[in-house]
Amino acid sequence: MMKEIGIGLIGCGSIALANHIPGIGYTRHAVVTALCDSSPEVLQAAVNKTGISKIYSDFTEMLENRDVNAVIIATPNVTHAPIVKAAIANGKHVFCEKPIGLNYPEAAEMVKAADQAGVKHMTAFTYRFTPAIKYMRRLIESGFLGQPYHFRAQRFQDWGTRSLGWRQMAELAGSGELADMLSHRIDFAHYLVGSIRQVVARLRRFLDKRGGAVSDVDDWVSMIIEFESGASGVLESSKLCTGTGEGPQSRDYCEINGSEGSLAYSTQTPLELRAAQKGANSFARMPVPDDLLKHPASTRNPRDGDPLLTFRYDQDAEFINAIIEDRPCVPSLMDGALAQAVMDAAIISSRERRWMELNSLTTSNH
Repeated sequence: MMKEIGIGLIGCGSIALANHIPGIGYTRHAVVTALCDSSPEVLQAAVNKTGISKIYSDFTEMLENRDVNAVIIATPNVTHAPIVKAAIANGKHVFCEKPIGLNYPEAAEMVKAADQAGVKHMTAFTYRFTPAIKYMRRLIESGFLGQPYHFRAQRFQDWGTRSLGWRQMAELAGSGELADMLSHRIDFAHYLVGSIRQVVARLRRFLDKRGGAVSDVDDWVSMIIEFESGASGVLESSKLCTGTGEGPQSRDYCEINGSEGSLAYSTQTPLELRAAQKGANSFARMPVPDDLLKHPASTRNPRDGDPLLTFRYDQDAEFINAIIEDRPCVPSLMDGALAQAVMDAAIISSRERRWMELNSLTTSNH
């Protein structure tokens, strides 16, 4: 019988409890054995919810535990790099929330360290596991679109003046809406269309205070991108789209137009696409095939639960299955680093009001 893979959860806040705890529960041959958080209150709440009694307040102590074979890191962005590097140095497989670092050089160092150590590594680009996005990828690879022309992605939420916690502090988050939400859409662009050649962007902050505390990060970001393939793209994300709500019910849209067809996805309908082929005057519904409704290694029933939420569990199945099969995780830390390069370019572009070539960032930091 295969030995169970012991998972240590570093950072026990809402993302860890909502996504990763149930996600590991739907995997084979893995179990969360230890919890770590620097906040006693957060740690105790996680213990109360999970019943896991092996707890740590210092991640370095957890990493010395031989029963912990892999770690999932769901802490503030500024801490990702040091925790990931420490985990790699201790021979642990690593699964890190995005963005994996505060800049591309930092992210590239993490990738290099993981590859040299031979550990499995993964970035939590959760929305890649949406059944509709996986189907979109399959259709693109089959030639449904022909030559891709245009890519667009939107993430619109209404957080008003509510607090974002550490995510509204630049020293902890790096950036605001760019790192929090547009990073996923940048990954969509890479996953569905390919490498980005250049970008021009604008970041803005409309609110200097949230929840009565200072906010010094962007709460709106927009960018135009050009792909290596010649396709164009437009991405926009905001926390201030009044009336759109927040979370899974808010607007999350992705569309690609090509020479032979178009495909569109919305989070609100994660089990179907909208599609049109050349000559059509409207989009038609295309249900996702059964084999894409869940990760093949997950034990969950794809017909159970809220489909707006359950696809999030599949990323944990991918992490564990990659360890078991001794193959690269998809998406890997490299995917996180590539998205970070685009974010770095967007920040510089907005500050200096100019187009940024991605090669100028990535080639100078390898």
